[in-house]
Amino acid sequence: MRVLIDENKCCGAGQCVLIAPRVFDQRDDGIVILLDQAPPKELHAAVREAACVCPGAAIALEERE
Repeated sequence: MRVLIDENKCCGAGQCVLIAPRVFDQRDDGIVILLDQAPPKELHAAVREAACVCPGAAIALEERE
């Protein structure tokens, strides 16, 4: 899995940080910071959930085998 973020779409809700704190963080202004562009398999489910609940649709995923 490869994680991509679009800072321009991020509204700073912070749901991604709550769901997958090892992959996402936030700047002081609330905008997402990507901590791990290629998270380990054990985090994939949480990252998928974070992408699904992101209100700004700022998280994109590229699935790899």
